[in-house]
Amino acid sequence: MKQTLILGNIITVDDKRPFAKAALVKDGVFVYIGDAEEAKQLAGSDAEVLDYGDNYIYPGFLESHSHGYLAGNRFIGQADLTKVGLTDYAKYREIIKAYIEKNPQRTFYMAAGWSENEEYVTKAYLDEICSEKPLIMHSSGGHSMLFNTKALELFGVDAAYAKKYGYDQVHVDENGEPDGYICEGPVFEITPKLPTTMEDAKDYLLAWQDFALKNGFTAVGDAGAEIVNAIAPTAYYELEQEGRLKLRTYAWMYVTDNYEDPKAEVARIARQRATISGEYFHIVGPKAFLDGVTEAHTGWQNQDYADAPGYHGVERFNDHDKMVELLVEADREGMSVHVHSEGGGATHYMLGCIEDAEKITGDMDQRNVLAHLHFVTDEDIRRMAATGSIPAVPPLWTPAVPGVYDVEVTYVGKELAAESYPIKSFFDAGANVVFHSDYPVSPMMNVKDSFYTAEMRAFPKAVFGGQDKPNNMKEAITREQSLRAMTINVARQFRQEHRMGSIECGKLANMAVFDCDFLHDDIEKVASAKVVATIVDGEEVYKA
Repeated sequence: MKQTLILGNIITVDDKRPFAKAALVKDGVFVYIGDAEEAKQLAGSDAEVLDYGDNYIYPGFLESHSHGYLAGNRFIGQADLTKVGLTDYAKYREIIKAYIEKNPQRTFYMAAGWSENEEYVTKAYLDEICSEKPLIMHSSGGHSMLFNTKALELFGVDAAYAKKYGYDQVHVDENGEPDGYICEGPVFEITPKLPTTMEDAKDYLLAWQDFALKNGFTAVGDAGAEIVNAIAPTAYYELEQEGRLKLRTYAWMYVTDNYEDPKAEVARIARQRATISGEYFHIVGPKAFLDGVTEAHTGWQNQDYADAPGYHGVERFNDHDKMVELLVEADREGMSVHVHSEGGGATHYMLGCIEDAEKITGDMDQRNVLAHLHFVTDEDIRRMAATGSIPAVPPLWTPAVPGVYDVEVTYVGKELAAESYPIKSFFDAGANVVFHSDYPVSPMMNVKDSFYTAEMRAFPKAVFGGQDKPNNMKEAITREQSLRAMTINVARQFRQEHRMGSIECGKLANMAVFDCDFLHDDIEKVASAKVVATIVDGEEVYKA
């Protein structure tokens, strides 16, 4: 029996014992939490000692909504445009050209992290960079792509394809030919077709795991594990069988828009759960997209876009009866449904579906997840709590970033833009609030900035040099609420609150050590906090 004695300032997130100085771990599980001297007496002479001195030990942080394969792919398989910050097509060109020169062996090229603005570019921009091989530029939000001519040809995106999906999702020129810009449904149809080997997929997932562990995360939610590539779930499974997976992943599997037979789709996911789920990769339900994103003009709003009368965004999964059936069938399998719900119209629709499903099932604890929640009415905030639905909110998206916020105002008006991303209201209503980053769709995933932006509704000066401004300050929350939204509340979303999310006897010994007291230190010190170590199952898997 392996024993580990852990010493430091322990913040437990356990209301019965909120603070301790020591924890004793046996075979990866907490068996004692409390006084350091007593813990030393209980520990055997052969116990490993991890003494973190004056540093602070928290439950392992949990990410509620991310995309592991996509993150790893962007780390090592694509040109990274995120370093540019806001849109700069001249710098994009330099980065992509440099990447192509370094990777002449590739049969096609991807560049990720493109930030869209009011300047419109077409395939001609990418053809100038590379006309011999397919080249695709993927937006930072993940819902849009720009193709060069070769990429359009490779994936059969022609006039007929554009007509099939509609010109809101496949833009065309004056001759009715695709101009290279596609968004929403076609993006999610084409992305999984990008050629990848199983070894590539494993490398991507391991790169993602390293990143998450180095940032203090010990478990994550993968919101659509096979969205980017269909082999990703099998890659997760094989890595676990090989003993190389340490980051616990709770996965929702992608369901296409208005899927014809929701019962059959849930049955498919249940079969996958039975065959490839394990301790470190576990399938927990279906994931659907209700809409797009406001910055791409595709978020499903409660009202028309201010600049486009008669248009309120893209309704993706909008069949009420099919969504109710999906919810009911998922509940019968002990699963939750996770949806992308960005605009207020999408959220209002989804809550109506959940209410009708609960009348059928009688289950008020299905823990369906609505992620992003850019705009939400007061009525729907109350309905979220009343249905037991889980709001996955992004504190990292709350600041008014120049350029991005200006586009938002143009699309939905200044009054609504000033009400974006509620968080405190969900807590006040009694909902089980969880934080998410949507990494790498959003280019940040870290604990310190999540604490900072949840309280300040603006970034630390180091991020945007003070250019961004606080927005909707009445939705700022306390540090204690933020800590719960990154630990025990996410564990509850995963139905794992009995195993993780707090430091308590009988739970998995997953911890994150920082050089900062997130609950009491000055907020500017929080902004510069550093990870000291990450511990999974009592084992130190990362040390700074």
